[in-house]
Amino acid sequence: MDELITSLPRLPHRSPDGHKGTFGKVAIVGGCAGRDVSDDEDTRARMIGAPALSAMGAVRAGCGLVAIGAPDPILSHALTIAPFATGLPIRVDEHNEIEPSDGARVVDELCASSDALVLGPGLGSGESIERLVARTLSKELFGKVRGFVVDADALNALSRLTDFAREVRVPCVLTPHPGEAERLLSALSIGGDPAGDDEQRRRACAALARRLGAVVVLKGARTMVSDSVRTWIDDTGAQPALATGGTGDVLSGVIGSLIAQGAGDGDLMLGACLGVKVHTTAGARWSAQHGAGSGLDPRELADEIPGAMGEIRRSYEFGA
Repeated sequence: MDELITSLPRLPHRSPDGHKGTFGKVAIVGGCAGRDVSDDEDTRARMIGAPALSAMGAVRAGCGLVAIGAPDPILSHALTIAPFATGLPIRVDEHNEIEPSDGARVVDELCASSDALVLGPGLGSGESIERLVARTLSKELFGKVRGFVVDADALNALSRLTDFAREVRVPCVLTPHPGEAERLLSALSIGGDPAGDDEQRRRACAALARRLGAVVVLKGARTMVSDSVRTWIDDTGAQPALATGGTGDVLSGVIGSLIAQGAGDGDLMLGACLGVKVHTTAGARWSAQHGAGSGLDPRELADEIPGAMGEIRRSYEFGA
């Protein structure tokens, strides 16, 4: 049975002598330009906000620099939402689908200058996305960044790349909600119920981490993190306010930010756990301030992250 972690390390030290170049750089690859073909049933929604929200989570969690790689037609819109970020456009074809070769070029450029890469927020679906995900998680990029965070549509693409998914080739953190986890488990012929009780979820999370050789963050009312050897369960309490679109994108950015800053002395498992703790604490702070369990705008969640990190740091100082 895997070991249950009951305490987490401190958040990364924030040196007063530091500058934006010393606190890590996070790259976000996501967004979808959509597909508007009137006589084609495969019409895809345009998704602009997801990579921007991930970038917000990253910068609010303390990284020094953020870059967004997104399809060219939507990149300027994403940067309008997150003006602190820089952007690299990915070329698209006549159907607004990304060109995989240019996507690979952008990923390579981002990995060359970043400490962590978040792949998937709002990325869309299709063969071109599957090719980009497989290329990004291939052994060619091993050691280029401290860690990859695989989220949202990249997880769905991974569930369709079953042969590839049996051996993820780079150090990464996967952040599935129960539905995404179920698709991965089914594709890999692994039993388990990611939507069950705590024990069922723990076993499913650990089994998925074991098969993929990755850290898995199984989201839910009691989010679980496992590397198959260790498991940590968030004890912040149920956060119904977080059950809204966009909050998961913020989480992916927070985890990427802490990885970039070397949280947990570079241990991806501990970095992911700290990211979840910061995220749920931010949700609890918002709920307490508003006296509500719904109505959360994910941008407001991102705004709560610095206060949540301060609260967590104070809990160590006072021995909580």
